Amino acid sequence: MVASTFDLFKIGIGPSSSHTMGPMTAAADFAVRLARGAMLDRVARVDVALYGSLALTGKGHASDRAILLGLSGERPASLDPDRADTIVTGIRSCGRLKLGGAQEIAFDEARDLRFLQRERLDFHSNAMRFTAFDAEGREIAQRTAYSVGGGAVIDQGETGRNAPVEGGWDVPHNFHSGDELLARCAATGKDIATLVRENELTALTPGELSARLGEIRDAMSACIDRGIAIGGILPGGLEVKRRAPGVLRQLMERQERALADPLTVIDWVNLWALAVNEENAAGGRVVTAPTNGAAGIVPAVMRYYERFAPGACRAGVETYLLTAAAIGSLFKENASISGAEVGCQGEVGVACSMAAAGLTAAMGGTPGQVENAAEIGMEHNLGLTCDPVAGLVQVPCIERNAVGSIKAIEAARLALLGDGTHRVSLDQVIETMRKTGLDMSERYKETSLGGLAVNVVEC
Repeated sequence: MVASTFDLFKIGIGPSSSHTMGPMTAAADFAVRLARGAMLDRVARVDVALYGSLALTGKGHASDRAILLGLSGERPASLDPDRADTIVTGIRSCGRLKLGGAQEIAFDEARDLRFLQRERLDFHSNAMRFTAFDAEGREIAQRTAYSVGGGAVIDQGETGRNAPVEGGWDVPHNFHSGDELLARCAATGKDIATLVRENELTALTPGELSARLGEIRDAMSACIDRGIAIGGILPGGLEVKRRAPGVLRQLMERQERALADPLTVIDWVNLWALAVNEENAAGGRVVTAPTNGAAGIVPAVMRYYERFAPGACRAGVETYLLTAAAIGSLFKENASISGAEVGCQGEVGVACSMAAAGLTAAMGGTPGQVENAAEIGMEHNLGLTCDPVAGLVQVPCIERNAVGSIKAIEAARLALLGDGTHRVSLDQVIETMRKTGLDMSERYKETSLGGLAVNVVEC
């Protein structure tokens, strides 16, 4: 079933929706379930096991910190990133944490948080298992959960064929494919953003919907502005320097030359994408779009629309976000938005497709042109691998968002030059992406066992 806009766009913290936000949410949920089952005060120890991609790149993606924070009752949407370090430092210094923010237990990180890099559970590579024990060492409760991309978490019991899709709800415009979406537009005479808006209005008032979209827009913009303002070296050990402040200085210092260079707009888009992903890499507040590793593309293209598109307005921003969410929903349902499942084509590729579609709609494109833009945005990201150096969401992730943003703008412009008719459909590209992900070696699916992650170290 079609996902909600707010399942694609979630406010949280960096550096990864699947490796940071997902584990934090799963850990917090485990503590809540213990409390609801009147078991919390019986817990003396919690064991956490991470598998597959979570185990292989968890340290670089701050999965360990996320687990500590989640067990302490913190959640991505409400956590103050500046306070997170204080909480984690306190746990590590004293070897104790307050489970669910209430029950103090011993927590020996070396013993109780295990990275099982050689083990992979069948359903998904981003797997984790939480087990609670009492003072006598007896098991009280256990939960196996999967972080399936974009911060979404599902339980072992939800992995069957008929499992509920996150965000699924009774809506007037249900669609499962690009063709169905276009057919619905043709039958109603409405554009994609209007269909999505009417879906959202089954749960929200018009004012509430605009407020929530405004909150997403403002969080994206704040992330850009914070990323531009803060310099220094990113954490993790690669000694990657934040580039956004320097890029801004260059743009401001050469404003006269910019008048003669029509491509200066590309530099601005690069700046905005770099700023978001540098902030994400530093553990700052970001919006999944649809993931943290690809969080810079939708905001950068949104600001491009706001600053450079003739007639840009608030309504256009809402159209942009609603349309982008519709396209993201198709990828989420029919393929994947998880780098651990299909590589970076499922993250940067999907974000590029979403942004291209959203921009086309905001610029007045028809549903056919929007679908064409989305198809172009993914077609030229097919096969994109996820091979983060040292398991950090830095190289090649940060620059990849800048390049993906430019691709999205190019896809929109190409689509707007046509009439919406084209040879390859969005559905065909989504299915190709899914099959390409299945064929892709596990080394290139967020494990840091291949590609740049290996060759940069060798060099």
